[in-house]
Amino acid sequence: MNRRLWAYAYKKDFYPFIGNMPIAEIKPLMLLGVLRKFEERGAMELARKARRRSGEVFRYAIVTGRAEYNPAPDLSIAMGAPKSKHYPFLRESDVGPFNRALAAYGGSIVVKLATQVLQLTALRTFELRWSQWSFIDFENKTWAIPPELMKARRPHIVPMSRQVIALLEYLKPITGNGQYIFPGRNTKTIPISENSILGIIRRIGFHGMASGHGFRHQMSTILNDHGFEPDLIERQLAHVDRNKVRGIYNHAQYLDKRREMMQWYADYLDGL
Repeated sequence: MNRRLWAYAYKKDFYPFIGNMPIAEIKPLMLLGVLRKFEERGAMELARKARRRSGEVFRYAIVTGRAEYNPAPDLSIAMGAPKSKHYPFLRESDVGPFNRALAAYGGSIVVKLATQVLQLTALRTFELRWSQWSFIDFENKTWAIPPELMKARRPHIVPMSRQVIALLEYLKPITGNGQYIFPGRNTKTIPISENSILGIIRRIGFHGMASGHGFRHQMSTILNDHGFEPDLIERQLAHVDRNKVRGIYNHAQYLDKRREMMQWYADYLDGL
């Protein structure tokens, strides 16, 4: 998470509870209470990162004479361990009914289009939510995501199918005057929330059957079942090759082949 996103996280999650306190007066249980709020909403990994980042703040406060004690390291034992998540994903027989229900949805057009684009690109939900219009190159039909938004901290190029381009062109007059492709309803300076897509999935009747991250599993399953090269699929998913030498050579974008693959995938979903 880059500096701007951490600033937003602190403003949202820390400042309302301990933001007005001198840092020297913040006790371990106070900080733990804030971190528990991350855990209560299921953001276990984010809670761990927030604890570590808080520790950096306290270390700086100690060096500059603002505090004498760093409570963050001692809280690691008290915090819950990250839980292994199994994201629900659509079976191929459910893709058609899901997309018909999604097409008929009459709620937020921004969240609806975000859900459709997410399924067609298999981006991580975080990458999609924080994407900006400046990342989109309609002429070259690519979506360039910078390293600070990527899990592996590597830039990622997404070839866009005709269907994705059509959805973004439809959305451009609605949100194109702002920074984010999918801005929040009430605050345009931040994107839709992490629960927006799960909310629309629930409203159209597919709760527990689909998820934002599940679209990645869905795409991988369908493409593998239809014989596409594993390297192309893994590159589209922005997975890092564990073999470092092989990973260097496979860092090639394979754009032309991936473009063909993603267009086939979009057409195949339409056919379902």
